[in-house]
Amino acid sequence: MKYRAIISDLDGTLLNGEHKISEYTKEVIKKIVSKGIKFIIATGRHHKDALCFKNQLGADSYLVSANGSKVHDNKNNEIISHNISKELTNKLLDIKVSGEIIRGVYAGDEWLTEFHIHEFDEYHVESGFKPKVIDFEKLRDKEISKIFYISDNVKALENLEKVLKENKEFTEKLDITASLDNCLEIMTKEATKGNAVAEILEREGILPEEAIAFGDGLNDKEMLQVVGKGIIMGNASEKLKKLLPDYEVIGTSSEDAEGHYLEKIFLENEK
Repeated sequence: MKYRAIISDLDGTLLNGEHKISEYTKEVIKKIVSKGIKFIIATGRHHKDALCFKNQLGADSYLVSANGSKVHDNKNNEIISHNISKELTNKLLDIKVSGEIIRGVYAGDEWLTEFHIHEFDEYHVESGFKPKVIDFEKLRDKEISKIFYISDNVKALENLEKVLKENKEFTEKLDITASLDNCLEIMTKEATKGNAVAEILEREGILPEEAIAFGDGLNDKEMLQVVGKGIIMGNASEKLKKLLPDYEVIGTSSEDAEGHYLEKIFLENEK
């Protein structure tokens, strides 16, 4: 199969343990992009945060952000937007969380949080994108792209997920997914990486079987299923591996496994 598009998650997939794209992987992808292959980033990160990685690769293509809530084209124009309604935002804000859980929100061009956590700064050194600390009561009656909950207490997040999924309106209208064991994310039902990728491929006249995708989290599941070939990282969530038991598992992100895989299938004949 001659692939015409590559779709890649960022954290735990394209980015190494230092939350960067290695120089080796950058060069591999730049060579592939120069052949006219589409390289599409699909991430849970905010658009403004992820844009720096797209620019590093010279990828003149689409950018899927906030788990499919937003899609920007090659000229950085927003072409898809799925926001959580004002009414649902208010109901989500009413959900009480323990002090061990940190809430974050993407709204428009901003990343908002209730207090700053310095441990997260290392994830955003490349982009310099940082959250703005606000009182979340100010978010009432506003549309948001995504709300997410982060905690090292996995059990606390699992309990929160259970509470959220007991609400019929939430399960009918929202996508509630654990992108990582320590991160629970909520978007509209329409906002998945899989839906965004499917629409992009259709716009470009690329068949699903002509696309290959790489991911490591449960929020990558639909994306991996919608393309011709879905690849799971060695460091991926065990839950994802169990849900897609027949999918190929490669090395870890810190081993530049995606870069090596892409070099083998796209550039091997050039050596």
